[in-house]
Amino acid sequence: MLPVLFDNEERFRQGFTRGLEKLLLDEQLGSFVLVLANAIYDEQLWIQLKSTIRKRFTELALQVRHVLGAGRRLEHAPDDVLVFLKLMAVGLDGLQTTRFRQAGPWQLQYNQLRAFRPARMSDACIHALHAPFDNNAFHFNKAFLRKETIWEGELLGHHCRLLYNKFPFAPLHGILVMEPDERHPQYLGKFAHEYLWRLMETLGERLPDCGFGYNSRGACSSVNHQHVQTYVGKSNGYPVEDPIWQHNGGSHIWPLPCEVFSDADAAWHFIEELHHHNQAYNLLYRPGKLFIIQRAMQGSYQHSHWATGFAWAEVAGAITLFNAEDFDSLQEHAIHEELERLKTCV
Repeated sequence: MLPVLFDNEERFRQGFTRGLEKLLLDEQLGSFVLVLANAIYDEQLWIQLKSTIRKRFTELALQVRHVLGAGRRLEHAPDDVLVFLKLMAVGLDGLQTTRFRQAGPWQLQYNQLRAFRPARMSDACIHALHAPFDNNAFHFNKAFLRKETIWEGELLGHHCRLLYNKFPFAPLHGILVMEPDERHPQYLGKFAHEYLWRLMETLGERLPDCGFGYNSRGACSSVNHQHVQTYVGKSNGYPVEDPIWQHNGGSHIWPLPCEVFSDADAAWHFIEELHHHNQAYNLLYRPGKLFIIQRAMQGSYQHSHWATGFAWAEVAGAITLFNAEDFDSLQEHAIHEELERLKTCV
């Protein structure tokens, strides 16, 4: 039995929106940034929330100017202060809602606000798939994240927490933390894999356009606390799912090594081999199917000027860009070459 939130896409969107409306009442700058980023990404959310967002931005900006003008310290997380000051410099009217276009088989999005996001460990040079959980680093049990929770409770017999993605790049984008209090590091185990497989099959019966994205450590995972990224409502899927590709039975070769599994056990044995060889990878879980994409460890190659790091969505063919000129001019072949560069160490 699934919670009501997961009954269908409409119910999920309603719950997602209600949570954002509640966050707009919060006094913290981080809550405002989260709501704005989600609304800027999703046109439907922007239409519903823009008048309240504009009013709240004016109020918060006035408070920030007053505190700084008095020479006092802002009592907010430093990352949130930096992002909000950038917003004050640009102004809400200087922000654009997310734009999308195709470049051959690749899906491109111009996501201006995501450029303000702090990098955390996603731009670090990583050499090993496994590292112990670090309670002093950023993790999903931080007290301030409680208010950013969409839902928490039991899913298929296990405690889970679903949080908003603060800087989304997928529809109704969330972060699912499995057994958060156990403080598992971001290193996929057999139990977690089998659980995600079952959960995806179950959710897929009601939310057919949902999926889980997973970044191994060294594959642009920004937090070393076991989680997957969730999305709901991507009806056209990701480019890696297109039947034209050889791994799906077509004739075209995907630029990175990609394996597709329709059996959970077989998929796990393959992941185990990747762990054995310290091979970085990204995953895309879909109902009854798993795409496993091998790639070079972050920090082991130099990416192009327009690329901001390739995580699960990018290696699945959906490219996020922060520069409008790059969004307008980037060509199909450049994306293909960038993905091929990622396999130099594979």
